[in-house]
Amino acid sequence: MPAEPLPLQPLSLGDLTLHLTQLGLTAPDLGSAMSPVLNVLVERTSAVGAGYFQLRDATLTYHARAASGVMPQGAAMDALLAHGLPHHLPLVQALETATGPLFFNDTRLQPQSAGFPDLGVFALTAAPIRNRAGVLVGALLSHVFEAHLWTPYERQTLGTIMGLVALLAARLDAEEREQAAHESALRALGLMLEARDAETQGHTDRVTALAGRLGQRLGLSGPELRDLRWGAYLHDIGKMAIPDVILHHPGALDAEARAQMQLHVQQGAELAGQLSFLPRSAHDVIMAHHECWDGSGYPHGLSGTDIPLPARIFAACDVYDALTSARPYKRAWSHAEAVAHLVTARGSHFDAVVIDALLAVLDEDQAGLGAVGD
Repeated sequence: MPAEPLPLQPLSLGDLTLHLTQLGLTAPDLGSAMSPVLNVLVERTSAVGAGYFQLRDATLTYHARAASGVMPQGAAMDALLAHGLPHHLPLVQALETATGPLFFNDTRLQPQSAGFPDLGVFALTAAPIRNRAGVLVGALLSHVFEAHLWTPYERQTLGTIMGLVALLAARLDAEEREQAAHESALRALGLMLEARDAETQGHTDRVTALAGRLGQRLGLSGPELRDLRWGAYLHDIGKMAIPDVILHHPGALDAEARAQMQLHVQQGAELAGQLSFLPRSAHDVIMAHHECWDGSGYPHGLSGTDIPLPARIFAACDVYDALTSARPYKRAWSHAEAVAHLVTARGSHFDAVVIDALLAVLDEDQAGLGAVGD
């Protein structure tokens, strides 16, 4: 979600802080919350660029989450964006004990800013961001491509914004950690369900990844992609209630067994309903991924756009992966055979727009495989 533009009339630092706080408290993620804050740093100080780096516990490195303005270019900057600020960097070590913003008027003259002249950065600010317990969670950096004496106003501005960033980071960092824990738990549950149905090994991760790429192509936002993943992990949770004799039946099911198998959708929805944190669109994937565009699916016979988009996306990916995977009762179809089936079912079983986008994603995958083969 793009950052909301700042008001056209200049605001006092106090009013600006209030405005940024309001934006931050409604932001869906850390990057979205930080973008308008970084814009202010660039607009109200001599900094030409600014970035927020989040500290990752596992690696003790700072990874870029948001940026504004003109950033350094070149291989060294590419490595920093890919791998983060390493723990051995003097600035990182200085941030661990810093109680306020650090100002470097000339990075060539100060040991704590070693490494930044290699990026073409010759003046730098670095503010440690801590949560309410005083634990370091990130760093707010801004830079100039020439030596610069940071003014009292710039120091005051950064100090004020640092407090605001700490507030936002504490909230959003905690929320992201909670969401990461939910994601891990849901994936583990999906893999557990998959283990019961041994013939679908790897299906959960494959179809979730494919649905994510398709969702991106269709313009889903970050939160929408997360909901799609969560629904994908749990799409067959209702099969927990299906007897093994039906779940592991080696061939086509008779009418009675098929009806019992189809009940896994409602049973899955009931089980997922016990997860209070699960978003509505994740529930939609569980409940509607067996609906068909022409209304011939189940459990409710929904048709067209009455079928939620996440369910339409997942259904196409689910069928493609099922077709190209071996089962005791069938061989794995080739990519070409599976694509031919999707094209045939385009506009009947599946949403034509979704299928067209999926075919484009699959073409990219095949092109990548061809490049590796070359």
